[in-house]
Amino acid sequence: MAIALKRVYEAAEDSDGYRVLVDRLWPRGISKVNAKLDLWLKEIGPTTELRKWFGHDPAKFDEFAAKYRRELDGNTETVDKLLSICRKQPKVTLLYGAKDPERNQAVVLKGYLGGRLS
Repeated sequence: MAIALKRVYEAAEDSDGYRVLVDRLWPRGISKVNAKLDLWLKEIGPTTELRKWFGHDPAKFDEFAAKYRRELDGNTETVDKLLSICRKQPKVTLLYGAKDPERNQAVVLKGYLGGRLS
């Protein structure tokens, strides 16, 4: 079982495996057909309040990550659904819309899931 990260604006590939969009908002300029999703799990994304507070400010990322992990701790039904998918699929690709590939919710989510799966 592997978890990968990919920006939703990048072309879908067979090697992506099971594709899950983990943004609460649908990404601008992407049609639902072109996204080639297996699942849009918007409930796993950070709350609107947390997302707006973070504003993709790199200086806030560590605090954002801690707050988002606490949100995930309280979102057991959705987290369990994604964990179940991760256990059944050989590869799951978490898709996100953010421009920063190192500081976004998918990075935090991948680490969180990895800790729960090991």
